[in-house]
Amino acid sequence: MKRLIFCFILLFSYSLSHAQEDWGWWNDLHGWEAGMPNWRSFITVSPGFLGPNALPVPEVAKGIVEQNKTIELSSDFHIRTGDQTQNLSGQFYFPFSDKIAIELYGVIVEHYSMSDSIRDERAARDRDGEGLAVGDLYFATYVQLVKGRKFPNTMLRMAGKTASGGRFDAARYSDSPGYYFDLSFSKEIPEFIGNLRGLPFWSFGFYSWQTNDLDNLQNDAFMYSLGIQLENDNWELSNSLSGYSGYKNERDQPMIYTLSLKRNIKKNAIKFEYIKGIQDYEYQTIKLAYLWRWK
Repeated sequence: MKRLIFCFILLFSYSLSHAQEDWGWWNDLHGWEAGMPNWRSFITVSPGFLGPNALPVPEVAKGIVEQNKTIELSSDFHIRTGDQTQNLSGQFYFPFSDKIAIELYGVIVEHYSMSDSIRDERAARDRDGEGLAVGDLYFATYVQLVKGRKFPNTMLRMAGKTASGGRFDAARYSDSPGYYFDLSFSKEIPEFIGNLRGLPFWSFGFYSWQTNDLDNLQNDAFMYSLGIQLENDNWELSNSLSGYSGYKNERDQPMIYTLSLKRNIKKNAIKFEYIKGIQDYEYQTIKLAYLWRWK
């Protein structure tokens, strides 16, 4: 708790110093003069021109409404030449029945350190390229449409993104709302390899977010995923490809590979994830998480 309070005190001091800064260096660098559009229009609201947590590829859905109530706390380490980012994230998942559940999640606090070249490419107005930011809050609803029949398990997910994230001036978050929805499918294979159960899964959907382009205030994208999960009573291992494809061709078509390993510890679990950007997401991410679960 003391560390969290300290982080927010630092964040407040960054805001004060930002308010008193002379922007001549930025004006000269980007050729801004009086009468030109506001500096906000110079920042591209796209996953390839913002921080790793701004418009991330959503976590893959696997066609099944999970039945455990869960609180997850994770530490994420995003590695990229010119932009080293670490953050603390939280997630709350609550099923009301085997048919419907809700979820809240987001980045609690993020620390970033950008090189001058990354800062300038993104038209960020953070001169030293280092600081703290609070992330966006997401909320989602899960609805089980089909389960345990000949037809694959089918689930509908609907999610919204708030504009609560900070440091748009540093190109860390989009400062704009968004939403996505998808249909996910899976088919259980009881004896896939030895005593391991198999769960192939796939999904398709729609992702939309607001931009600062006055001619095209919204970017729309086709969202997709494909993967397989292997599991027994103690372990879960999954591999997946996922992403979405915006239409503006401004580094707005991120695709990632995700390796996820989960170890069940009685009612709770620990999780390790490795995420590798393939397109329009130039980070490698390591996630370490602990999950508190109860029926």
